[in-house]
Amino acid sequence: MTAPMQASGARPLDSLPGPRAWPWVGNLPQIDPLRMHAKLEAWARQYGPLYRIRLGNREMLVISRTDLIAAMLRDRPDAWRRPRPMQNIIREMGGHGLFSAEGDDWRRQRKLVMGAFDPGHLKSYFPSLVRVTERLRARLDDAARRGEVLDLQTVLMRYTVDVTAGLAFGIDMNTQQQPHDALQAHLDKVFPMLMRRIFAPFPWWRYLRLPSDRAFERHLVKVHEAIGGFVSAARERMALDPRLHEKPTNLLEALIAARDDEGAGLSEEEVVGNVMTVLLAGEDTTANTLCWTLHLLHTHRGVWGELMSHVDAALGGDDLPRNFEVARGLEAIEHSVNEAMRLYPVAPFLMLESNAATTLAGISLSRGTTAICLMRNGAVDTRPTADAAAFRPRRWSEASGPASDDRPAVEAGSRSLQKASMPFGAGPRMCPGRYLAMLEMKMVLATVARNFELVEVNTEDGSPPRERFAFTMSPMGLKMRVAARMRG
Repeated sequence: MTAPMQASGARPLDSLPGPRAWPWVGNLPQIDPLRMHAKLEAWARQYGPLYRIRLGNREMLVISRTDLIAAMLRDRPDAWRRPRPMQNIIREMGGHGLFSAEGDDWRRQRKLVMGAFDPGHLKSYFPSLVRVTERLRARLDDAARRGEVLDLQTVLMRYTVDVTAGLAFGIDMNTQQQPHDALQAHLDKVFPMLMRRIFAPFPWWRYLRLPSDRAFERHLVKVHEAIGGFVSAARERMALDPRLHEKPTNLLEALIAARDDEGAGLSEEEVVGNVMTVLLAGEDTTANTLCWTLHLLHTHRGVWGELMSHVDAALGGDDLPRNFEVARGLEAIEHSVNEAMRLYPVAPFLMLESNAATTLAGISLSRGTTAICLMRNGAVDTRPTADAAAFRPRRWSEASGPASDDRPAVEAGSRSLQKASMPFGAGPRMCPGRYLAMLEMKMVLATVARNFELVEVNTEDGSPPRERFAFTMSPMGLKMRVAARMRG
């Protein structure tokens, strides 16, 4: 799909349609930052699968064609990379790790991070995951007894922070039972400011610190203080047991061992940056997907009933998944999560930058062109199947199996939507934490289904939750009320 810009007849970027831009600021005044993804998706429906916008003085290509997006993601990191302005802002915040690394730096760090999240490490960590899930069940038990209305996102983010810190850093944070010490309250401020600065027409914070910048810096200090504590604790463990340098038991120990190995060349900045990256990614994306899934299950009672029956049969007499292989199964939950991610991807668009002059679908692009890839439009396209916008987890079992001429059209449509949905990205830079994320979601949803009735998972006024974009997409104002489930 991409090739050196040698093809004759290629059109320039400014030949594409797009919304009319204002002088100096471009299309920025037409975009609500908290709804940026929705505006870009609406423009795609108006102007087509490839159009252009201007943010400040930056001309950008916006793409919603799934085949082009998949090809671009496969071409990373050689042909496409993270935009340099984004990389620089992440580095300023002290978060320069695998997410923002490029080229050889990315290849070197990828091996370390991937190893920490492979199924073998997840299996060894599983007893700790069960313990964290038991705490979540205790929290929900208490809420059910008292009829408490829970802020769903807060509850789930504390769970995911505890899981991530335990697996990746070997630390039992227990923010669920010690909310006054919750690191999550400071982490919450990073993504919104990151997005605000990425799309700023001018880097004001480098010259003038506004009250919002000073408040953010205080939160950032707390995050880095916590990370410094994680690193110090790991170094103490490794000093007491030198064997951990040869056989680290978690990601942080592996990063420190690589930092201390002169041949590896891992810098202290990269150690800290990867800790911050894993904390942010592990907290936000998984918790928000769980929020969307629980809301959809509550509003589709038939699907929820089927899921409860599936969980009951899989768990037998257990109150939550206590066996690793059982937890990795739970197919009905996986289908529901996949369907929720198709409809509500927490990364509704990805930004890429071309490493060299190239052509894309007949459009000539100069080196350094920014492309915004819309990840949802193709996954809810009604052309393959009319019910593409509906929550129907069964389509994920329909999509399995070999293609053939006599398969029903509905199954072909399901395969098409499955292929278009890329919630963890695609290609070499696919999310390394995807196995952990799915395992966490199965643990949470199985625990809720086995023990509780979903009395309410909605906003306070009962209206559908609004989508809020702050680098990732989350539902606004979701509350949850559960009751203890009566089982025979």
